[in-house]
Amino acid sequence: MPYSTPPRYVRAGRRVGLRPFRPADGPEFTARARESRALHRPWLFPPTTVEEYEPYAARLTEEDGRAGFLVCELATGAIAGFVNVNNIVRGAFQCGALGYGAFAHAAGRGLFGEGFDLLLAHAFAEPGAGLGLHRLEANIQPANAASIALVRGRGFRLEGLSPEFLYVDGAWRDHERWARTAPGA
Repeated sequence: MPYSTPPRYVRAGRRVGLRPFRPADGPEFTARARESRALHRPWLFPPTTVEEYEPYAARLTEEDGRAGFLVCELATGAIAGFVNVNNIVRGAFQCGALGYGAFAHAAGRGLFGEGFDLLLAHAFAEPGAGLGLHRLEANIQPANAASIALVRGRGFRLEGLSPEFLYVDGAWRDHERWARTAPGA
């Protein structure tokens, strides 16, 4: 989808860029989410209507303890996925919890993995150049093999099991807690 104003990327790689959510992204984001239901369920439920998208995207600002980013193809600007850092705690903790998903049209092409790597670089970069976090956590349902492979391949370590951790798809679900600290920490 061509843009009248080129997006500003906080990080860019070879094929994808990482940028904040924008209100204008609602139609494309929700169309991609609807197309990706089979890929996401039962693990993930991103907004599928513009009415759901608007408050979701509005909450993804660091001032609210969150930072949300879209993974976009550099050649076309198409949204390939999203990575959100939620529950950012500052002070002595400097930690955030990840929420993420690739969209079906980009799955298996390595685009999301490249975008996830950009997010890690941004999250661990010093304030002014990034989020300045020391630790990132990913809470993943044990049967979600693709998500576990993604974080394991990027140096996250399994720290334990949290029984009935999150309410997902109508029930309290167990989650494995995976974490990674800033390089050199």
